[in-house]
Amino acid sequence: MIDVIPLPLQSAELAVGVGTLVLLLAVITVWQTVTFVDAYERGALTVFGEYRKLLEPGLNVVPPFVSTVHRFDVRTQTLDVPSQEAITRDNSPVTADAVIYIRVMDAKRAFLEVDDYKRAVSNLAQTTLRAVLGDMELDETLSRRGHINARIRKELDEPTDEWGIRVEAVEVREVTPSQEVTRAMERQTSAERSRRATILEAQGERRSAVERAEGNKQSNIIRAQGEKQSQILEAQGDAISTVLRAKSAESMGERAIIDQGMDTLREIGRSESTTFVLPQELTSMVGRYGKHLTGSDVAEGDGSLESLEFDAETRELIGLDDIAEIIGEIDAEAEMDLEELEQQAQAVKEGVDAPGPTGPADAASRDGE
Repeated sequence: MIDVIPLPLQSAELAVGVGTLVLLLAVITVWQTVTFVDAYERGALTVFGEYRKLLEPGLNVVPPFVSTVHRFDVRTQTLDVPSQEAITRDNSPVTADAVIYIRVMDAKRAFLEVDDYKRAVSNLAQTTLRAVLGDMELDETLSRRGHINARIRKELDEPTDEWGIRVEAVEVREVTPSQEVTRAMERQTSAERSRRATILEAQGERRSAVERAEGNKQSNIIRAQGEKQSQILEAQGDAISTVLRAKSAESMGERAIIDQGMDTLREIGRSESTTFVLPQELTSMVGRYGKHLTGSDVAEGDGSLESLEFDAETRELIGLDDIAEIIGEIDAEAEMDLEELEQQAQAVKEGVDAPGPTGPADAASRDGE
């Protein structure tokens, strides 16, 4: 038995299905019409494959079903450059890798001027790294890392600007020579360390020899100064003794001369000769001496006999006035030599050169030279 559905019921179901389809189509249309762009992105809009505009962050309305949005991350991005083998200018093989920091500055140009900007920048960095290493010597590649970074960045700036990409930094992470070069460098480093050790040892021995020679020099100087001072003191003692004898003779005065004259007269009286010649000075002094003899009829005063001073002519004859001056010069020179000796001894203790002689005798010897 076949059921017959009334016509109004079939029309209602058809209307519901059509309404559902229309609602679904409306939802899809709205979904295709509205697009959201994140804050760190930019979107390149194309309609039927034709570039229309650059979408800013936020809600954007685009033609539905015929539009395509190409998104670009405008944050700083990191690209690893694979290890590259290169031959330096002095024919040494090296291996190097790097990392590049880039940022999309113009999403339109990054979309229209280059197919895949990341791959393009990476490939360009690889070739540039090999070229830069090949233009440098091995020692430069190992020690001038900053120079390599600057050159690679400079070489990448011009082409990447045309793509709307800015290279913010380039860092070469490692430059590795070949194993043979590494072993040769190790041997060179070892030889350099041995050379430095030998130089330091030789310098130490030289300094030790200089110190010993300097010590012997100072010792000889002090010994010579000591001998000189000893001679000065001995000469000073002889001079003082002479002065004391002269002063004793001066204190005796004419009485000592008269006594010696009387002794001489006694010796003359014992001789067989009857004729004697006496100096006038002696007779005059004997006369003055006789006035003071006990019981003498010419005695005057209290009868005492005092020692008289030498007259100016006699003092000049025996050099009494010069003796004091000589003693003063000897004392001054001795004081100067003692002061120099103390300075040189202090200099030896402090490890510096002893000052040269400054005394009159030394100055005279230097003038003579």
